[in-house]
Amino acid sequence: METSLALALSGLGFILSVIWGGPLLRTLKHFKLGKVIRVEGPESHITKMGTPTMGGLVIIGTVALVTILLNAVSILGLNLLGRSVLLPLSVLLAYSLLGAIDDWEGIRGPRRGLGMRARTKFILQVVLAVITAYILKNTLNVPDMIWPGLNVEIELGIWYIPLATFIIVAMSNAVNFTDGLDGLAGLICATAFAAYGAIALMQGNTIVARFCFTLVGALFGFLWFNVHPAMMIMGDTGSLPLGAVLAVVALMTGQWVLLPLIAIIPLSEAVSDVLQILYFKWTHGKRLFKMAPLHHHFELVGWSETQIVQRFWLIGLLGAILGIAVALG
Repeated sequence: METSLALALSGLGFILSVIWGGPLLRTLKHFKLGKVIRVEGPESHITKMGTPTMGGLVIIGTVALVTILLNAVSILGLNLLGRSVLLPLSVLLAYSLLGAIDDWEGIRGPRRGLGMRARTKFILQVVLAVITAYILKNTLNVPDMIWPGLNVEIELGIWYIPLATFIIVAMSNAVNFTDGLDGLAGLICATAFAAYGAIALMQGNTIVARFCFTLVGALFGFLWFNVHPAMMIMGDTGSLPLGAVLAVVALMTGQWVLLPLIAIIPLSEAVSDVLQILYFKWTHGKRLFKMAPLHHHFELVGWSETQIVQRFWLIGLLGAILGIAVALG
């Protein structure tokens, strides 16, 4: 019953996002909210100039609608989701608002092509993450850490809040780095949420499981418009909240130790960017990769956009399967 409802929510999320995607696409085109391409990016990306961005609203709107409606029916005595789902939903909405402001400033603001100042965005991400970590620890009382395979809970004490804060901010930016090719971030995130949805089901944590599978369906609906050649791009409006919420659901299951495996592609993208910067400074101008994040390196090596997306997704899928296997023990 629980698995059936979770999968049904996935189907509902897909249908709603596909239905809503068309009108949103026309709206974005009408207001000319198109992507501005960086000059230093790969030349092949010039063709993406003007592609409607802020498409993440499809995902956010669908998940918010389904989650709120399922919580509203609890008034009638039907507890389909539960109050604890309000935390990941709130994180989704808060980081989406932050991402939308960033996208808007990059399109119409004084920092056209750049978006919000990196320091400002980072500080706001940290503030939101600290609040989320505090609620996880002191209100929801989620397990600090479950060691995979042994199902042994490890108490982290005062270290939990700073560690959880780091995980949320890191994943938010990691998915943001991943969102650079048509369909890449959507496929990777859908796979990762499906993995944590499966882990939550195994734990009997149906609230988290249903939320995850709603996200999977919404992401598949968004991919209807985002596969190559993309008709619209999720932008920071979608990538920032997806990364943050992926971290939150991982923390809610206690199985966040598996994030480097289940989210191996976003982690690799973020690490490649950090290594590129450190190596550039250390060698006074030399580059470790042809370009960072990692998917740009493979573009310049000669892989097609479709090849990169499919191969990265295969690695992400394998990581998700291994993550579930390790969680099962």
